[in-house]
Amino acid sequence: MRGSILFKSILAAALLIGASFAVPSSEALARSSEAAGRAASAKATPQRAAKMAAKAPATQPAVLKSTRAPVASQRLARGAAAPAAAVQPGRGGAARAALAGSRTARGARAVSLAQAQVLPRSAKARALQRRQLLASAREVEPARLSVGQATGLHAVEDPLDLRSSVALVTDQRTGEVLLSKNPDAVLPIASITKVMTALVVLDVQQPLAETLEITTEDIDTEKNSRSRLRPGTRLTRAELLQLALMSSENRAAHALGRHFPGGVAAFVGAMNAKARQLGMTASRFSDPTGLSDRNVSNAHDLARMLRAAYDYPLVRQFSTAPELTVDAGYRMISFRNTNRLIDHSSWSIGLQKTGYITEAGRCLVMQANIESRPVLMVLLDSAGRYSRFGDAQRIRDWLEADHRAPTLTRVRNGVAGRGASPAAVYVSTGS
Repeated sequence: MRGSILFKSILAAALLIGASFAVPSSEALARSSEAAGRAASAKATPQRAAKMAAKAPATQPAVLKSTRAPVASQRLARGAAAPAAAVQPGRGGAARAALAGSRTARGARAVSLAQAQVLPRSAKARALQRRQLLASAREVEPARLSVGQATGLHAVEDPLDLRSSVALVTDQRTGEVLLSKNPDAVLPIASITKVMTALVVLDVQQPLAETLEITTEDIDTEKNSRSRLRPGTRLTRAELLQLALMSSENRAAHALGRHFPGGVAAFVGAMNAKARQLGMTASRFSDPTGLSDRNVSNAHDLARMLRAAYDYPLVRQFSTAPELTVDAGYRMISFRNTNRLIDHSSWSIGLQKTGYITEAGRCLVMQANIESRPVLMVLLDSAGRYSRFGDAQRIRDWLEADHRAPTLTRVRNGVAGRGASPAAVYVSTGS
């Protein structure tokens, strides 16, 4: 009896050794690999191992890397090996052909699934990999262009190589134009709109200490932008005004317009009336936040608004504050200024506002003192997240390097000359 068991064990081992050096073609590969994997398990007996290994037919010699393949690999082998199996003609040939076709499809799917099943151990890494797989499978949508990009304003070159398609720098005291690029182009102005919002709020002289409540009416349905001010948050009008100017808080700006006598519609009417009063003939406003691309203006009009806004001390104070922490009722929330130049001690900024929506690009308006000269700076439709600040720094470096009495030179496509188009660039050069 013992001799019989020993003989069967030797036979099973011999069959296993033979299977490890012979690779079957087509489906036999998977069946042999699966049988070897099962035989190698701790619970396998010599009898069962012999039966499993005996199922594998004679094969052509080849070397297997491992006899314990993962289950996913075994399934992959069964699916992918089917195309190599010859479908014999005759009885049942059509059925086998159909089966081979289905296995071909399963094999193709198994390849992608096997790649996805090679997951990291941590749940966070697995979630990240799943997101990456979904992102790679998703169709890549083309980037949306701003209005300035769509109309070719960025094609106009300038000596300072600005990334903004519209630029205007003027002397605040004299109104002298120091730099001008596409100054008459009417474009969406995004959250630069909030400067006009502030002027209207302060003109009506509503109590700044009055507490206002954020409601669901203040949630952005235009661009679905996020906000940390939940419905039910109660802040003073002064806090909301500072958040609108300093951090470009959309719900704060909308709440200010909603609490205006007559509501948002009357507030927008007052904004447009104020624009007419300031001589902003190319400007139109449609909401207090700037989220709509129907809030439009040009560089000349925005310089007029900036000059008027500088006469409001609270606009200067609130727009240039580096941060503000408010009690939202459920927790304290800290907000920072959206203009990164505020944190630079080398800049002397008296008033500023940033803005961004896709249609407008990156925008920046500000009053600053450069070489003891107060200047008004308007930058619209800048390409790149930080490029508007880089443009401001380039303009400042240029003014500091050449601040003598300027002579106006007309530039077209970066070359001085006569007969330039309306989209020409004007710069001041030393006399």
